[in-house]
Amino acid sequence: MTLHQPSPAVTVRELSRAFKGRGVLDHVSLDIPKGQFVALLGESGSGKTTLLRALAGLDDEAETQGHFHVPANVSVLFQDARLLPWLSVIDNVTLGLRRPDARGAAQEMLTAVGLSEKADVWPNTLSGGQKQRAALARSLLRAPDLLLADEPFGALDALTRLKMHALLFRLVERQKPTVILVTHDVDEALLLADRILMLKDGRIAEDHPVELSHPRRTGHPAFEALRLRLLRSLGVDTETV
Repeated sequence: MTLHQPSPAVTVRELSRAFKGRGVLDHVSLDIPKGQFVALLGESGSGKTTLLRALAGLDDEAETQGHFHVPANVSVLFQDARLLPWLSVIDNVTLGLRRPDARGAAQEMLTAVGLSEKADVWPNTLSGGQKQRAALARSLLRAPDLLLADEPFGALDALTRLKMHALLFRLVERQKPTVILVTHDVDEALLLADRILMLKDGRIAEDHPVELSHPRRTGHPAFEALRLRLLRSLGVDTETV
């Protein structure tokens, strides 16, 4: 009997992208199974965000070779919450969503992210962490098959970032989308991801499964061993870390 493996949620084949002749991605090939949480690590300019934006269908002016396939239902979470200041929080969350239960579903999602009492306020009254929670609610309200997150917590303070990690993990566990997270934070990748890809010079240089049960804790021997390996790959002097 032949067992048929399920099709990957994301397939990338020999993808190269350049901007005005400057190569950024160099023949990247990748399969990501449905429901997997993947973190992209790498130094600035390694191609992380370019790969994410390619999968999101952005950067139309890029010179592209190769091909990729992603699900039809994709949502993008940026570092900037990108809330429209002239709309209330709930109107931002439901913007462009055409379904009869949109506001009720949005209120439930705002409750899930701890913003139930902020539905009718203006975005400029929210803290940075609250704005990102609203942006996360907006993305997950679409029940995406693929969530693309481009350093969504990079501008937050350390404590708020940890709270956002826990929130994202809970919501992803509930909805089970495939997730690709761009980050510069090794600990963030290790706390959240099932798999970590290291990009260097536009190529996938390393591919690490993260076989640690949740909740994960810094200080665990396996956590620390992979952490040091990733830091060394990023050129960090681990003797001082």
